[in-house]
Amino acid sequence: MGKHLVGNHIRRLRFNQDEMTQQQLADLVGVTRQTIVALEKGNYSPSLELAFRIARVFNLPLEEVFFYEDSAKE
Repeated sequence: MGKHLVGNHIRRLRFNQDEMTQQQLADLVGVTRQTIVALEKGNYSPSLELAFRIARVFNLPLEEVFFYEDSAKE
């Protein structure tokens, strides 16, 4: 079985949103700044609830904030 990865566009979206800081986003969704750092670096996959809260901050569908990569070889 290959590696699975949930990726995101959070960093780009923050900068497109008046250069929102990691701390501002963290405060809006109820997590620490370190959680946002880990998400942006791809070191952490969010819970479904957190993913929806983040998508709502940017007023976007979940699929426009997060994406799923499957590196499993067929």
